[in-house]
Amino acid sequence: MSYPEARYSGDRGEVSAVFRPVDTPAELSSPKGDATHYLATKASTNGEFGLYRVEMSAGAGGPKTHFHKTISESFFILDGTVRLFNGADWVDAKKGDFLFVPQGGLHAFRNDSDAPAEMLMLFAPGAPREEYFEGLSQLADASDEERTEFFIKHDSYFVE
Repeated sequence: MSYPEARYSGDRGEVSAVFRPVDTPAELSSPKGDATHYLATKASTNGEFGLYRVEMSAGAGGPKTHFHKTISESFFILDGTVRLFNGADWVDAKKGDFLFVPQGGLHAFRNDSDAPAEMLMLFAPGAPREEYFEGLSQLADASDEERTEFFIKHDSYFVE
């Protein structure tokens, strides 16, 4: 096994790190207390990955079972309990638990508990998930055709 091809050709390195303080406001939030923090996006990582901190209010629910054709998705629970579907079973994931879902892997998540929960979601390679997260709220009045088009554009294929 070897490392990927070099993406930086300099000899001395450079100052290019990006720091994000914990008190940076979420890019996307709801009145219920749900929030999504865009920690690292496709744009900021040159397409390598996308990393998001998701705060879920009590009973927030979540997406139905789906899969992605072009991206993997990983979940790391920071706090609370998040129900994760691994394609076969629902698991009550708690702080420190991790789930990796490769391309094509069926999965879902939700917060059914009566307490808030928080997790990291990692997509690799990077994809424009910000457009997806922000567009979800606009689907309430969308036709079935518009909804299907939106999900296909964002590599989300629902099976239920």
